[in-house]
Amino acid sequence: MSRKENRIYDTVDIMSAPVDNELIQDLGDHVFAIDTLMGGYTGITSSYLIASDKPALIETGSALCAPVVIQALEHLGISRSDLATIVVTHIHLDHAGGVGDIAKAFPNAEIVVHERGARHLADPTKLVASAYRVFGDRMDTFFGPLLASDPARIKALGARDRIDLGAGRHLESFHNPGHASHHVALVDSITGDLYTGDAAGVYVPETSSIRPATPPPDFDFDLAINSIEAMKAVRPKRLLFSHFGPVDDVDIIFGQSIEQLNYWVEWVTDAHLNGLDLDHAVLLAQEKDRANNSEFFANRAVADKFEELSSTEAQVQGIWRWLETKS
Repeated sequence: MSRKENRIYDTVDIMSAPVDNELIQDLGDHVFAIDTLMGGYTGITSSYLIASDKPALIETGSALCAPVVIQALEHLGISRSDLATIVVTHIHLDHAGGVGDIAKAFPNAEIVVHERGARHLADPTKLVASAYRVFGDRMDTFFGPLLASDPARIKALGARDRIDLGAGRHLESFHNPGHASHHVALVDSITGDLYTGDAAGVYVPETSSIRPATPPPDFDFDLAINSIEAMKAVRPKRLLFSHFGPVDDVDIIFGQSIEQLNYWVEWVTDAHLNGLDLDHAVLLAQEKDRANNSEFFANRAVADKFEELSSTEAQVQGIWRWLETKS
C-alpha cells in the first residue's frame, strides 16, 4: 500500500474536512488535543488548546492544516476575539507553519516563540526558502508557505519565561535545544503537563514507541540528551507530544527517548568512522532500525505514515551533519 493510499484525506481536501469529536480529544482541565490532519493523515500532528481564562493554542501545525485548527477552535467555542495566545515550541513548519494564518483569523492573539525564532516568524523568507530546498515539491502538498506575522504581536521568550493563562494559571517555558536551537519546552502550572515539541522525539501511539527527531541543520546529540534530562527534572505529570498525543508513562517514554537517540547516533557514528558515505549510512540505519523496532514496522500503514513525517534519511542527515561539525 502506498503512502498516498494510507492518507485519510488528500491534502487538497483538508480545508473541507469535517471537524468533529473524532479530531478533538478532551484531556481534562480545559485542555483539548486537536488532530491537524497533517499531510491528510490522522494521528500525525497535534495542536493543543488550553481553554483557560486567557485561551492559548500550543502548536499550529503546518499552513495547510490551519483551516482544520481554526474550525476546531470555533467548534470548541473560541471566537475570533477570544484567543489570547498562540505558542509554538519551535519554528519548524510542522509546528509553526500555520502561525500567520491563525494569527490572521484570531487578531487579538499574541504570538509566543523563543527569541532565536522570533525574527523568522516576522520575516519567514529565509525559513521558507530553506524548507523548499529541503522538501522541494512536498512543500506545496505537505506544508505550505508560512505567512509573515506582525512583529508587534510577537513575544520572544528567553532562557526561562512565563506565559499568562489567566486566573493564576500559566505556562513555564525553558530553552530546550538539541532538536533545534530555537526550541522550548512548556509546563502547565495547573496540570503538570509538559509540551514536548520534538525534544523527546516522535511518539507513535499505535505502538507506544518513540521515533527519533534528529533532522538537520540544528541537531546536537549532547544538547538533546541534556534537554531530555531537563524535562525529566521538572517531574511532569503527563507528556503532550506534538507528534502525537498525550502520554502518561512519563519515565518509560523518557527512557525510550534516550535509548533511541543513543541507538541512532551509534549507528550513524559507526558508518561515519568506517568511511561509508551518507547514502550507505541511511541504508545501515534502516537495517538496524528494522531489527530493533520490529513491532513498529509490523504495521506497514503506521510505518509509512511516520516515515513521511520523519524520514530515515532526514534523521541520518541531521546526525551526520552533527558529526561533521565535531570533526
